[in-house]
Amino acid sequence: MDTTRGGHHKVALASWPTPLEPAPRLAQALGLGPDDLWIKRDDLIGLGGGGNKVRKLEWTCGQALAEGARTLVTSGAPQSNHARLTAAAGARLGMDTVLVLAGEPTETAAGNLALDGLLGARIVWAGSVGGAELAAVLDRVVGELRERDAAPALIPFGGSSPVGALGYVDGGHELLAQAPDLATAVVALGSGGTMAGLVRALGADRVLGVHCGAVPDPGHTLDLLLTDLYAPSPAPRQPGLRLRLDQVGAGYSRLTEPVAEAVLLAARTEGLVLDPVYTGRAMAGLVTAVREGDIRPGERTVFIHTGGLPGLFGHQEALLRAGEVLAACTR
Repeated sequence: MDTTRGGHHKVALASWPTPLEPAPRLAQALGLGPDDLWIKRDDLIGLGGGGNKVRKLEWTCGQALAEGARTLVTSGAPQSNHARLTAAAGARLGMDTVLVLAGEPTETAAGNLALDGLLGARIVWAGSVGGAELAAVLDRVVGELRERDAAPALIPFGGSSPVGALGYVDGGHELLAQAPDLATAVVALGSGGTMAGLVRALGADRVLGVHCGAVPDPGHTLDLLLTDLYAPSPAPRQPGLRLRLDQVGAGYSRLTEPVAEAVLLAARTEGLVLDPVYTGRAMAGLVTAVREGDIRPGERTVFIHTGGLPGLFGHQEALLRAGEVLAACTR
């Protein structure tokens, strides 16, 4: 089923709503009441291994189809969840997919890369380049596809554009229907579209974003997205954005000790598996927010599980840490 909003088109890629599940053992481990913490299971979205990017892709792919595209093109890191799910959306919709990834070809495929190939994507390796250089390679690939009459549509990095963010305006309204007494939604902040959509739906005071290091200036990125999401009306006066910038550590792809501890805590208390880049950082941010009193007992807190499990199996530091945990459990 296709829908439209404000001239933008949406195509159905999943079934909604995703579950909202209690996490009483994790809540008590953090010092919250047993009914205070809930998990919004956007990792259980069925397409391509699941994850938050599907909500954005319903809108960005819908727009691409409406404009006559036959090929989806996007970019990201080698273990990009967004790239994997763009490939899955392309397969579902009968479109070709080209992924422009930073880095060099690898002899073996692991994690999201293995799924990229399984889902039929063609990968163009851009080399060890920065953001501007990656964008230049992306533009070249799109130009070559146009010359071959492949009708490419450029899907933005992380799916985060004003159109893509509409997916989490929808997601925010869905969450509010499930938890009308919501005090805080905690979410990983990568390319910004997920948090921007949630802020548009819930208000800035009810969304806590944990920066993961995917963009250099998350506040500026969010401001740009929100300006477009509220257009043509100006954004209403509201409290400042709630951002945690303390969980990036040595960089986007590096595992920190607080994140490793948070991943282990979620797994041991609720059987909840997180990834080391996004949901692990978001959980570490939640742990710190409770400790500092920003999130308090007696209030409904929802952790947005944005998926990303395949990335765990492509992250060498996380796998080494898992091996150490397993060794400690082996008798």
